[in-house]
Amino acid sequence: MAVAIVAAGGGVAWFAAEHPGWAAGIAGLLVVLFAGGLILRRRAIEAGRRRFLAANAELEKVDLMSGPEFEHLVAERMIAEGFRQVRECGGRGDFGVDITAVAPGHGRYAVQCKRYAGSVGAPEVRNFLGALANTFAGHTGVLVTSGRLTRQAREEALGAREPLILVERDRLADWLVGAAPLLPARRARRPGPLAGEEAT
Repeated sequence: MAVAIVAAGGGVAWFAAEHPGWAAGIAGLLVVLFAGGLILRRRAIEAGRRRFLAANAELEKVDLMSGPEFEHLVAERMIAEGFRQVRECGGRGDFGVDITAVAPGHGRYAVQCKRYAGSVGAPEVRNFLGALANTFAGHTGVLVTSGRLTRQAREEALGAREPLILVERDRLADWLVGAAPLLPARRARRPGPLAGEEAT
């Protein structure tokens, strides 16, 4: 195998030395084909994501999902919204966080997913806040549930030193179709004064 690779490399070097114009043209063509292949692959992945999200945007379908399936749906929705470095880390040893992600211009996020038919209680919220205070310090916390929080759980979440972003059932329905983004809207930059004008 090694002999064949060396021989092939020698043949390529000889061809490039004997026919530099042809070699440059072939190299350029290979670069274009490779770049085109990457673009097509990315488009295929994005199209698959759109189909997956459209097929699972209804709460009735969410209610039939397992916990890991729900976490995957949330991760795919985050990617579609523009989050980067989205990583599913749920399961044993997840330290209370199911997904981590980075939002350009907004920092790091840690997400806990609760595919519940009932309500999320205060103990679950406290555990998540503990994870954010320790292992995931510096992350913005997001709690996404197919159910709803109890009154006490909501008070715990919103009264924390760094309040959680809450996505309960009603907001989840809107978020899954792109109508209620997690990230705050970017403020339009106010134009500065023109040359020769005074700021008011």
